[in-house]
Amino acid sequence: MNVTSYKLYYFLGIGGIGMSALARYFKHYGKAVAGYDKTQTTLTTKLSEEGIMCHFTEDVDALQSLFSHYGKEEIMVVYTPAVPKEHKEYLYVLEHGYLLMKRSQVLGEITRQFKTIAIAGTHGKTTTTTLVTHILRVAGVNCFSFMGGISKNYDTNLLLGDVSDKGAYVVVEADEYDRSFLTLEPYIALITSVDADHLDIYGDDSQVKEGYKKKKNKVIICFNLIVLFQP
Repeated sequence: MNVTSYKLYYFLGIGGIGMSALARYFKHYGKAVAGYDKTQTTLTTKLSEEGIMCHFTEDVDALQSLFSHYGKEEIMVVYTPAVPKEHKEYLYVLEHGYLLMKRSQVLGEITRQFKTIAIAGTHGKTTTTTLVTHILRVAGVNCFSFMGGISKNYDTNLLLGDVSDKGAYVVVEADEYDRSFLTLEPYIALITSVDADHLDIYGDDSQVKEGYKKKKNKVIICFNLIVLFQP
């Protein structure tokens, strides 16, 4: 699947740190990008300044108007599980058969284009992702990065590299919520730590650990940043 082949990318929950990075990614490739979020924030204001349309009320009429400028096959709608299933715009997209993908699925498709370094773990993901990104950049390695926070070094949550380079890396913060990190295709995976977290999804700590064990191909596994295994 070529996730950059669409003309309009619409985000339900565009103000999230992961969603906004994806929105910026597609905007960089000259795509039309817009989205909804419940609350206006500094991040959504910055997205608007970058030419990404954001609105803050559930408005199906506005959605229909926007979509009318494109063929159905030219539109991708990206959502986060935080968006309620009764959300009016979500229901409209679902009922009218538009392509609807989770944020993690879209990120997973992007990671298939590069050598992916996925940073997972209950604690320290954002810090470690930013550190690895900075080390690669300083070393002159061509890399993209989807960070789980706004880096003070770069004042962004997205760094872009040269997409034409077949040896390019992408560093991603791999979120364990909703098992979304299992959609990624890592060349290297780092696990900073594992605690009994998101038990509404996993049930108990044994299932949390099982989730982390499912991605062991070409992996470096770390617990509390101490390397225990490598290929």
